[in-house]
Amino acid sequence: MTIVFLTFILMLSVFLGFELINKVPATLHTPLMSGANAISGITVVGAIALAGTGDHDLAQWLGAGAVALASINVVGGYLVTDRMLAMFKKKAGGK
Repeated sequence: MTIVFLTFILMLSVFLGFELINKVPATLHTPLMSGANAISGITVVGAIALAGTGDHDLAQWLGAGAVALASINVVGGYLVTDRMLAMFKKKAGGK
């Protein structure tokens, strides 16, 4: 019963996330990326806490995997944000 509920929540969040991102104007993508990076930073802290508990081997492996994936997400998000902000800068010597 719980797995059905969690699967429903996952599918609903995927659908709503997709619809939300498609309706966001291009000028708002950079602030949204910054917010997503902040949330991913919180995920990294939580994953480090989980990985460092030492209770179970599974918890340590899942925590280490979460740290790796969230770190990739944070770094990628900042690279995308930096690239998007560079598009708004005026070129040197140009009009």
